[in-house]
Amino acid sequence: METKIAVLSDTHLHGISRDLVELYEKHLKDKDMIIHAGDFVSEEVIDFLVKKPFHGVHGNMDPLEVKKRLPEKKIVRVGRFKIGLIHGWGSPKGLEDKIREQFKDVDIIIYGHSHRPENRVKEGVLFFNPGTALGYTSSGMHSIGVLKLGETISGEIIDI
Repeated sequence: METKIAVLSDTHLHGISRDLVELYEKHLKDKDMIIHAGDFVSEEVIDFLVKKPFHGVHGNMDPLEVKKRLPEKKIVRVGRFKIGLIHGWGSPKGLEDKIREQFKDVDIIIYGHSHRPENRVKEGVLFFNPGTALGYTSSGMHSIGVLKLGETISGEIIDI
């Protein structure tokens, strides 16, 4: 059986917006799980997303309330796969190398911070950044990710 996971990061919302509701209806509600890689900016966004099985970590822009609720990093098991989840920090240059050091034995590393989508395998690990769903982007493009976990792992970046 295949598990479909909606992956978000860097929503940067101070509350529930019409764009978030539309995003949920169009891209999230039919998924088995939602993962958010930080920079929610509001606890209301977490409360909105937990309608589905949910995992998240806090980001560097999250207020203390969110940081108290969510860890800086975590490992999520889905079937036989281990997913490392972290936001990231500092310059986007070399970010994958820095976050790789945080996880030893994982199949996937989901991260955010850079607002740049990424979906590639490096040294046997899928590095997956959904980009920014609703936050600032220099390219003007917003995106989310979808992971499909079954016999194998596949990831897709979806422009929204």
